[in-house]
Amino acid sequence: MNAFVAGRHEYLIPKGPWGGGKQGRHWPNAVEITAASEVDVVVLQRPEELELVQKWVRGRAPMVYVEHNTPKGQPHPLADRDDIRLAHVTHFNQAMWDSGRAPTTVVEHGVPDPGPRYTGELATAAAVINEPARRHRVTGTDLLPWFAPIDVFGIGVDRLDLPGVHPVGDLWTDKLHAELARRRVYVHPPRWTSLGLSLIEAMHLGLPVVVFAATEAIEAVPPDAGVVSTRIEALADATRELVAAPDRAAELGQRARRAALARYGLAAFLRDWDWLLTETVERGR
Repeated sequence: MNAFVAGRHEYLIPKGPWGGGKQGRHWPNAVEITAASEVDVVVLQRPEELELVQKWVRGRAPMVYVEHNTPKGQPHPLADRDDIRLAHVTHFNQAMWDSGRAPTTVVEHGVPDPGPRYTGELATAAAVINEPARRHRVTGTDLLPWFAPIDVFGIGVDRLDLPGVHPVGDLWTDKLHAELARRRVYVHPPRWTSLGLSLIEAMHLGLPVVVFAATEAIEAVPPDAGVVSTRIEALADATRELVAAPDRAAELGQRARRAALARYGLAAFLRDWDWLLTETVERGR
């Protein structure tokens, strides 16, 4: 959302008794609304939001549905509709989801550049995983001891109890970036995820990355910008080698940053969304 509302449009964000809205964030182009408004296009992110369109939108407007998640085996909730475009966040997801009749496209992730903040002063690895205890194998939580010592950030990390795994906490974005940048290497262990934004952010920061080769990871990390493998032993060895070699880690991190800026920079993300929003409005007419 931070990236999406950084564009040139006016973004109306519903706020009701259930919450929502800007929630105190500084988004100059975003406006909170508490009643139905006229809009050019509706952007959906959850199936239940289809029922809310009549409440928040006056008249009719074309719709785009952003699908953030990897499929769970069933057809997509919009698979029987051809009037709403599905915007997948990775090419892997576009190929793996059963999207049925729904027209699809891909708008890859983009993040605001936090800057090259890497110092690597702490000889330890880092990972960011939300709810690692509940999601467990999906997020590769069980693999974390292979990379010990490793500091883990995210929602619910206090429930972790694994050897060599140190829960740090759920930090605000700027503080998280500062703390990640102090660690020597970033580890990305999820087995089934679209593509973790924390991985892209770590690459932007200039951290070298060690990544389990699942879903979109092999596309996101070029061979000279990180270590990507399905062999846990190889990933663990690479992590230890980078922790023990600060200069090598910094060099790999610089390549990771260049790769992230080139593919997942904010300008490319906003350009792709400009195209999709324009195309959706024109198609709606």
